[in-house]
Amino acid sequence: MVESSLTPQGQSRRALLRGAAVAGGAMVAGAALGSAPARAEVEYDVVVVGAGAAGMTAALTAAKRGLRTVVVEKAPTFGGSAARSGAGIWIPCNEVILAAGVQDTPAKAAAYLARVVGDTVPIERQRAFLSAGPAMISFVMRNSPLRFRFMEGYSDYYPEFPGGMPNGRSIEPAQLDGNILGAELARLNGPYIQTPAGLVVYSADYKWLTLAAVNPKGLEVSAACLLRGTEAALRGEKPLTMGQSLAAGLRAGLLSAGVPVLLNTPLLDLKVESGRVTGVVTPGGLVRAKRGVIVGSGGFEHSAAMRTEFQRQPIGTSWTVGAKENTGDGIEAGERVGAALDLMDDAWWGPAIPLPGQPYFCLAERTLPGCVLVNGNGVRFVNEGAPYSDVVHVMYDRNGPGQPHIPAWLIVDQNYRNKYLFRDVAPLLPLPDEWFAGGAAYKAWTIEQLAQKIGVPQAALRGTIDRFNGFATTGKDLDFHRGDSAYDRYYADPLVKPNPCLAPLWLPPFYAFKIVPGDLGTKGGMRTDARARVLRADGSVIPGLYAAGNASGAVMGHSYAGSGSTIGPAMTFGYVAANDIADTP
Repeated sequence: MVESSLTPQGQSRRALLRGAAVAGGAMVAGAALGSAPARAEVEYDVVVVGAGAAGMTAALTAAKRGLRTVVVEKAPTFGGSAARSGAGIWIPCNEVILAAGVQDTPAKAAAYLARVVGDTVPIERQRAFLSAGPAMISFVMRNSPLRFRFMEGYSDYYPEFPGGMPNGRSIEPAQLDGNILGAELARLNGPYIQTPAGLVVYSADYKWLTLAAVNPKGLEVSAACLLRGTEAALRGEKPLTMGQSLAAGLRAGLLSAGVPVLLNTPLLDLKVESGRVTGVVTPGGLVRAKRGVIVGSGGFEHSAAMRTEFQRQPIGTSWTVGAKENTGDGIEAGERVGAALDLMDDAWWGPAIPLPGQPYFCLAERTLPGCVLVNGNGVRFVNEGAPYSDVVHVMYDRNGPGQPHIPAWLIVDQNYRNKYLFRDVAPLLPLPDEWFAGGAAYKAWTIEQLAQKIGVPQAALRGTIDRFNGFATTGKDLDFHRGDSAYDRYYADPLVKPNPCLAPLWLPPFYAFKIVPGDLGTKGGMRTDARARVLRADGSVIPGLYAAGNASGAVMGHSYAGSGSTIGPAMTFGYVAANDIADTP
């Protein structure tokens, strides 16, 4: 945990310095916005900062509880990082998975989450998440056009833990017709990677599309994606799935509830009167909050200054896939009014390839048989198929003089490239020239030549490949146990025997992909309690201030329970915050 060193007034020196910078920034913003006069002061019951999954769920809940609500959003679009995502949602015991026959129970969920999180997060917050999560999903389905599907087979990330479920608990949004938003659809933040034209693809389809060249189920799923797209086109629909569906569905709920979403309206500061947060300062003026402010403004992944201050090196803003507007504004504003901070050193990490244009967050690519991940000494250092956040934690923990782990290298052979989709490059097709020109990928006809190109010891890399190939033959990874967990096998190739995660690297040419510590966003922020209220370092509540999503310290602590451990808690604590405001006189 990271805490502020407090002055007698309850603010850190760092926060006070930032406050001076923000005051100057507000003056510059006012000058830039220029000749138009400031908007007249307005008042709502609830002001929500951020139109992502946390903020829009909070706003929808507040409105349905009878509170006059507004959302202020920095970006010219709504949806934030959620709109860019696959939109998996990890909520144990929700009605969708129970209807699908998942044998989940509150006791199983509590045991599992406690084991995953450890003592990093107070048990009261864990209980609040598990208790309110199912109710939140039911509420969203009753009050928006969103419906959800069980992601069957997408294992919890630690299914071997007590209460873990090898068949998974995650859900994702069902297909949604974007026409329900009318002109507002044009203001939906775009996806991280565009779905191919004519296809309607779910997150759960991705694993099979990767295998389409070698597995009959992959061809079947590909045909189903095409059929969905064709049927939607014949109906005149604009089909949305994954994060696009989630963000559009929540926005449609807000439209129906009459909640205004003010785009291009950044938070400059929080208004405090008599010790209570009473509004949000924007370039257009003060937006008052009679009952409370809920900050759901995202993390600080695109703030170079904050990443340098709080996180380990090497770090930067070019390896993240989070929304570009996420520069920690809400977190800094909370700190200026006395909020304590937690988990600022951490993020929703994952191995990423720094491709030209934007990084590529690796999921299936490092788990499929026929690849190994090595450090700068040419040696394996982790189970390639482990949960993505764990892989990056190991990279940082072991990186140092004489033991370079950043960057690491994903090594594959042509046999691997002949079989599997890689990012969006089909099997057998050449990789883009710009990948090689930019230093993200290398190619050579021998392992030794490849080692020379990427600057690792030739003998060490050859020894690593030879040892790994032996494991592939026997099906047992004696070094890192890849394939032992159900999670490892989710993105594997079930037709490869005896271990669907292991195949030898033997067919030239060989390829190396640079791997850096990517992320889906940061996971540190304001410390909150079980009611999503923001806390000072002494545990006291800052009246009128709530936080959810990546603007708050994650209920997952330093770990990751399953697919959707970011969005599920974000939506849940947005829901919790709004209900607490409604229930508090």
